[in-house]
Amino acid sequence: MVKRIDFDGILYAIIIPYNFKANGITFFTPDDFSQQLAYLSHPKGKVIEPHIHNFVIRQVSYTSEVLFVRKGVVKVNFYNTEKRTVGSELLKEGDVILLTSGGHGFEFIEESELIEVKQGPYIGEQDKIRFQPLD
Repeated sequence: MVKRIDFDGILYAIIIPYNFKANGITFFTPDDFSQQLAYLSHPKGKVIEPHIHNFVIRQVSYTSEVLFVRKGVVKVNFYNTEKRTVGSELLKEGDVILLTSGGHGFEFIEESELIEVKQGPYIGEQDKIRFQPLD
């Protein structure tokens, strides 16, 4: 079951558990999200026609990230824009999370490996604000 992490009407994350299954293509994000996330499952022999994506200028105002947990257990802590904790979730091997808004931090409960995908270009420390939670 896909889990949406909402606090006070704001979507902070979408978690796709390791055992999610569906036929065909399932998009978890609305069309207007700057980061699109989908699950694809097709039978043997299915063909997706070759294609080239068109050059389209897009404006990204907020960096979202997708994390794939390859190994281990990771606790994700969520923070609002006032730097206060609003919740947390445990991610396990095979889980995928899309972080969409607010702040976040990680605690590695076990030795872990993650793969991260986010928009670029990355502009170093100008890209984020590091903070100590206020609670």
